[in-house]
Amino acid sequence: GIAMLGLPERTEFNKRIPKQKFYEKMDVSPALKRVFVEQIRIIYWRNKLAATTMNIAAGEEVTEIEVFEVRVQEPQFDEAVLRQIDKEIPYHILFLLTCDRKEQAWIGYKEAAASGSNAFKVSRYYHTDWVPEGSLNFSIDGLNMDAVYANLVRQIAGDSLSSTQGETLQESVARDEAKQELLKKIASLEMKIRKEKQLNRKMELNAELKKIRKKMESLLGGR
Repeated sequence: GIAMLGLPERTEFNKRIPKQKFYEKMDVSPALKRVFVEQIRIIYWRNKLAATTMNIAAGEEVTEIEVFEVRVQEPQFDEAVLRQIDKEIPYHILFLLTCDRKEQAWIGYKEAAASGSNAFKVSRYYHTDWVPEGSLNFSIDGLNMDAVYANLVRQIAGDSLSSTQGETLQESVARDEAKQELLKKIASLEMKIRKEKQLNRKMELNAELKKIRKKMESLLGGR
């Protein structure tokens, strides 16, 4: 088999998973079912990264990371598919999407749901660009599975998840989410300012925009 992502051979699993497994459930909407049927060709469970296969300590949060290869029809696909798979599987998942001899890695920042059940909630996906097949390589480093997972998320997210010294993954993700929120606010304010005819209202909006931009600076300048 091809060594995917430069992962150690002993982690290889290589089982095909019938995609119906993810949409036969009653609670899957017809629209999502259609996405599975039309956009996804095959799903393979390629690797199992676990304390046992990696000879490292188990984590507090992360026990296993599964590597799923998802062959898609088109490079554009619906992220809801990954969410659905992530919802069904109580482990962390690294997705390798493949299409026309290109590949792209996706990973969700997955936290255990507060309910203490097996459910996980993915707040945000990070992904690489599409690159020629076989060119993605990730270094698997860390003393335990939590660290391995955090390092993978950072490698896949690249610049979008730049961290300050000693910041945990959770803190980086929270900061990135706050940044995305502020960017949305800035865009909508700029739009309002362009449309506003009244000068005094325009000035008020400008003042608000300045405030948000300052917030943004302190958020990013935390480095």
